[in-house]
Amino acid sequence: MTQTKPVIVYGAEWCAYCHVAMQYFDKKGVQYEYRDVDSNREWLNESIEKSGQTGIPVLDFGNGKVVVGFDRPRIDAALDGVK
Repeated sequence: MTQTKPVIVYGAEWCAYCHVAMQYFDKKGVQYEYRDVDSNREWLNESIEKSGQTGIPVLDFGNGKVVVGFDRPRIDAALDGVK
């Protein structure tokens, strides 16, 4: 099955783990949409609403699957449902 919806990455330019997560998605060929929470308050509010906290990155895989931070096992488990 192919990925139909990109993962949404809520992050910031200064966030090292945000860049690590996006590099990991690039390496795995996973489509994602980057949303810089520093440049858009609405995206910041979305990320807090989805994760229940202010930490980043917030990775939204759709269908209620959200991972906060770069947690590779949880990311891989969430990707199984996306691909």
